[in-house]
Amino acid sequence: MKKINLAITGCMGRMGSQIIKSAKKDQNFKITALTENKRINRKINGIAIDLNTYKTFKKVDLIIDFTVPKCTFEILKIALKLKKRVVIGTTGFSKKEESLIEKYSKKIPILKAGNMSLGINLLMYLTEIASGSLGKKFLSKIFEIHHKHKKDFPSGTALMLAKGIATGKKKNFHNIIGKKYLNKKTFPYSNRINFNSVRKGEIIGEHEVKFSSGKEIITLNHEAFDRALYSEGALSAAKWLMTKKPGLYSMRDLMNFK
Repeated sequence: MKKINLAITGCMGRMGSQIIKSAKKDQNFKITALTENKRINRKINGIAIDLNTYKTFKKVDLIIDFTVPKCTFEILKIALKLKKRVVIGTTGFSKKEESLIEKYSKKIPILKAGNMSLGINLLMYLTEIASGSLGKKFLSKIFEIHHKHKKDFPSGTALMLAKGIATGKKKNFHNIIGKKYLNKKTFPYSNRINFNSVRKGEIIGEHEVKFSSGKEIITLNHEAFDRALYSEGALSAAKWLMTKKPGLYSMRDLMNFK
């Protein structure tokens, strides 16, 4: 099998560094380009760190992007011009930005996921089933913990899980988002979905969805112990996306959930 020429953006970040490690172990990939949003005069594994430019991405087959929304759109503009596939793990997009990504996907294949873990995506699927099955009598809330360096809250994964709840209830996701708490010991259920985000230590990621009727509580949870599960998921997404036509895909498509 021909190796996939891979570009990794945000290569010095936590996820970028981890994807480099995982890609080096995967014979399906050849790391062709590494980028950051500012000029850095150094090399990683013999590859110079470049800026996000047409020249940098010209010879790659696919770009994996774990950066920030502003940077993601710089990359998408170039990818559109060069007809390159993009796997997006960046989080924190606004509703307007989400719509813009959909427009880009009409011309190039894009797989976007707030979390690349196969386990988390299974959790989202189970959340959707539980939400639909339990009905109106059950209120829900989402709790998540990440390392102290993570800036956005709720996490992209927590928002993914909220979308699962909304889909199960056949409700508009944006209309049922409740309060967003940070570092609270406790937080309430409500008719909307409330979030509590804790930032401490070097915790990779813990997510918990709770449903309560007032008489019983159902809990679905996932705990990550190794950041490699995200990078390996991103590489699985990259391999899968190589055979796809233009469109906006998710890990749910990769895992063939209905």
